Amino acid sequence: MQTETLSVIKPKPKPKWLRVKLPTGKKYKELRGLVDKYDLHTICTSGSCPNMGECWSEGTATFMILGNVCTRSCGFCGVKTGRPDTVEWDEPEKVARSIKLMDIKHAVVTSVDRDDLKDMGSIIWAETVNAIRRMNPNTTLETLIPDFQGIEKHIDRIIAVNPEVVSHNMETVKRLTREVRIQAKYERSLGVLKYLKDQGIKRTKSGIMLGLGETEDEVIQTLKDLRAVNLDIVTIGQYLQPSKKHLPVKQFITPDQFKKYEEIGLEMGFRHVESGALVRSSYKAQKHLT
Repeated sequence: MQTETLSVIKPKPKPKWLRVKLPTGKKYKELRGLVDKYDLHTICTSGSCPNMGECWSEGTATFMILGNVCTRSCGFCGVKTGRPDTVEWDEPEKVARSIKLMDIKHAVVTSVDRDDLKDMGSIIWAETVNAIRRMNPNTTLETLIPDFQGIEKHIDRIIAVNPEVVSHNMETVKRLTREVRIQAKYERSLGVLKYLKDQGIKRTKSGIMLGLGETEDEVIQTLKDLRAVNLDIVTIGQYLQPSKKHLPVKQFITPDQFKKYEEIGLEMGFRHVESGALVRSSYKAQKHLT
């Protein structure tokens, strides 16, 4: 009996420009010790961010609120999908204490999507910003928010506490949004960013990943769409597959191509463009205050 051999698609080998240096430095070691000693939770450690050492050395760290289970199942994201735990109402104080212990100068706060909650988690979001400011009056803030399904009264809670930077990621180009983000909508995300700017947020920010099958023309169109809603800051990085269950990497973008997108973005009028293989949403976040 003849057996049929199934071909296995091997993942593309990573190019040399994606090699990551181990984090070093006195400040990094101090923060690493505090994180381990007090069991502090940061996206930097749980997500094994390649820029952790660089950011920590500059006094920047990213924290995730509202649990670690998301109600959405995006094809690129390594966060667990399912039924989230109940909201911890003391979480804002815990995050604020972590920032104080780590002596963070610029904190980035993000969250899972909580479509299961009537307020989409926006109340905890606002309380977290307020708690950080009470306990850390000299710390500046960036909030990397979900789309809150585009519901303005939820977005208004973020606007009311007025973080120095408010970010919402497009993640990919329009054509690939349904495949990559599933429950998200390209136009809705643009609408959130426009609403934030129209309501007086001084610095708005978004990010996209490359290597999912997008074309150069589609990337440039996405940048044009973001400038059309007066976005100030954009990050462009390489998508890396979190596991075999996630979308595969279609292409590794070269450093020259990332540089080209940076130059195009700056010519369009963005205040800051961070474009490179290892760039993530919060990369060089403290620079974006200028």
